[in-house]
Amino acid sequence: MSTANVVYQGDLRVKSTHIASGGFIVTDAPVDNHGKGEAFSPTDLVAAALGNCMLTVMGIKAHHSGWNIDNTLVEITKVMGTEPRRITQIDAFITFPSGNFDDKTKAVLEHTALTCPVSKSLHPDLIQNITFTWL
Repeated sequence: MSTANVVYQGDLRVKSTHIASGGFIVTDAPVDNHGKGEAFSPTDLVAAALGNCMLTVMGIKAHHSGWNIDNTLVEITKVMGTEPRRITQIDAFITFPSGNFDDKTKAVLEHTALTCPVSKSLHPDLIQNITFTWL
């Protein structure tokens, strides 16, 4: 079964519909590449997908282990290169706002984030700077 239907709507805007749920997202070309920048760009989604994936797999691990990581935040910064135009670096700052986690739990959650499927799917030349902050 297909994952999504992706339709070009004109004016550098694309609508992607998730087949299983009917949910959708819209992307625009970024301002620095002839677009309006009124929505995520496709490369913004790649960077955001890394943060989403890290939080999802940590959430799964936390759920199974009885840990609470609610309200954990990932702040993503995407760096674009030229010639070829591509993502060269993604910086992810992960902040855990609550919980007194011991060193073993922290190590498990950090390893889980660093080995998420999106991280492992990105090209090895793409620099992933991941920083964990435990409040």
